[in-house]
Amino acid sequence: MTIRLGVVMDPIERITYKKDSTLAMLWAAAERNWQISYMTPADLYVSAGEAWASTQSLAVFRNPDHFYELSDKSETRLGDLDVILMRKDPPFDNEFLYATHILELADRQGAWVVNRPSSLRDCNEKLFALQFPECGPTHLVSRDQTRLRAFHAEHGDVIMKPLDGMGGSSIFRLKPDDPNVGVILETLTNHGQTTIMAQVYLPEIRDGDKRILLIDGEPAPYCLARIPAKGETRGNLAAGGTGRAQALSDSDRRIAAAVGPVAREKGLLFVGLDIIGDALTEINVTSPTCIREIDNQFGTDIAGQLMDCIAAKLANATPSMQ
Repeated sequence: MTIRLGVVMDPIERITYKKDSTLAMLWAAAERNWQISYMTPADLYVSAGEAWASTQSLAVFRNPDHFYELSDKSETRLGDLDVILMRKDPPFDNEFLYATHILELADRQGAWVVNRPSSLRDCNEKLFALQFPECGPTHLVSRDQTRLRAFHAEHGDVIMKPLDGMGGSSIFRLKPDDPNVGVILETLTNHGQTTIMAQVYLPEIRDGDKRILLIDGEPAPYCLARIPAKGETRGNLAAGGTGRAQALSDSDRRIAAAVGPVAREKGLLFVGLDIIGDALTEINVTSPTCIREIDNQFGTDIAGQLMDCIAAKLANATPSMQ
């Protein structure tokens, strides 16, 4: 039976051909002759209590000058699809929230949504990591500037970052006696109105901010160490970092073993762990990336493994899809 796959993503014409992970997933689905229905969050709607979308049939190609074709739009009852990939990038704003509610309705009506919409809402990518305190660095989550200043004074060299950013945006390193502590805290907390995260600085960042990909709780055998550019604190590729694929360390596997069962229980089929040294800093659940970089360097097929996992679960109708 041909699998009917829906994908909710940012406009496909804006993606970066050479590194987009969602495109890798779509290639893998096309190679399995799955039917692909493309939609953006703006295409989702509810009518008469049912989840619908204006969708377009999507064909994808391994050609940088012509990597997709879209049909005319048609109206699709989302519950009639077999599986829907939710791959909209952050920020996690109200529109993202509303999309998860519509997709949760689609899930109840028969489509399996990857990742589970309720878990996308519940598992903030920075706060979710704090459920594993034995794996992470010393931290503080607060919007109180006095408390944040005290954390900086105690630890000297710290990272301050928003809870809803991506790609390394608005991440600040505050060294001892930094003259900009006040303005940075005022900016990040919006003068005490917005909660942020503080973490002790991890010098192991020089060896890379590692992205480990989990499929149904199990780690891919290689990760991507994102090495900061000279003079940079952030390893994110979007911030100029360089990606180096490498085998998992024993510590990486220990952290993956701690997070994997919880992610599986929450219906988070595809997850990205961010690890600096031996410390878990974030758990990416919305649209984890780095598939292409790892595949290119080690000849793996992570997207194919994900599609095979989806196919097996659809065939077996496992409880994790409920």
